[in-house]
Amino acid sequence: MTESVIALDARLLGRQGGGDSTYWLGLVHGFCQIPLNRHILLFSNTRPPANIPINSRFKWIHLPSGKERWWSLVRFPLMARKLGARAIHTQYNLSPLVGKRGLTTIHDVSFFAGPEWFRPLDRMTLQQFIPASARRAQRVLTVSQFSKQEILRFIPETEGKIVVTPNACSVTILPMNRQQAQERVAKELGVQLPYFLTVGTRSPRKNMNMAISAAEQLPESIPHRLVVTGKEGWGDELTGKRVKTVGYVDDDQLSALYCGADLYLAPSLYEGFGIPILEAFTCGCPVLCSDGGAQPEVAGKAAMILRGTDSHEWSANISKLLSDSSKLDSMREMGKLRANEFSWRDTAERTMRCYEEVMA
Repeated sequence: MTESVIALDARLLGRQGGGDSTYWLGLVHGFCQIPLNRHILLFSNTRPPANIPINSRFKWIHLPSGKERWWSLVRFPLMARKLGARAIHTQYNLSPLVGKRGLTTIHDVSFFAGPEWFRPLDRMTLQQFIPASARRAQRVLTVSQFSKQEILRFIPETEGKIVVTPNACSVTILPMNRQQAQERVAKELGVQLPYFLTVGTRSPRKNMNMAISAAEQLPESIPHRLVVTGKEGWGDELTGKRVKTVGYVDDDQLSALYCGADLYLAPSLYEGFGIPILEAFTCGCPVLCSDGGAQPEVAGKAAMILRGTDSHEWSANISKLLSDSSKLDSMREMGKLRANEFSWRDTAERTMRCYEEVMA
């Protein structure tokens, strides 16, 4: 291949990888919306998933490997360089073999800000390898002004090379008719009306227990149940008579859950961005979120924002909102407008400018 190219570690595309997978998929879709004068090689150790958009400038490179770490540190960067890549983009870990071509996206540094939120081995690994990756990268991309300041706080050597490229709503979350959504979640997931919703991989940082505790404190005059969805994580999790846990659901079912809910809770203690807030906004679901991390930056004035620790305050405000249909209607409209302020096209344009700077 004679033309210089861009290489992405695309292994998370098509996987159930949470925000990291959502980011890669959104970025690739964003590249399809802007003029591309470079080839983009999507490297993975699997075959391409069905949700990758078709574009003449994309090429999927299937690079088999037995061990993930060997693949990311050795096989991927060496093959990317062999095929002419002058910009090599990863998330978090960046191999020394990328040379002066490397960019890494660091979504947050919660492993420094709240080490108690992580298992010991995970925390030690992240604290050891991410700063080194950030220091060797030519550009460090992150998803919010909050995360930029946090990265500078914990990895000050990144001063001058951090660029904010905000996320947008997941491309796989789509609004649908509210009644049809409610019928679908009742049939497929056993979710009965009325309900409010929270989404996220279960871990101490996500603060699910506070949301569950707040739900259990609601007065009997509020008939709603709290639907909890997301992948299993770690740590003890409360349960209660108002809680309906549905586990991991596919994107169509998640869209239906957002569209059918009367309220979405985002109680996380720390977020580098908060994509579920934009997913809820897009689906016309009002949002009550914590002030954890970048969530106020993402929500703007379209959500009600509370501190993330007082379950009594959360319960009182949930009850107040669920009893005020006009307030919820106003929040739905404000949320849709706010979601439209974010786009993967903008993310792709900002990211491409970083690639060009590295390749110059």
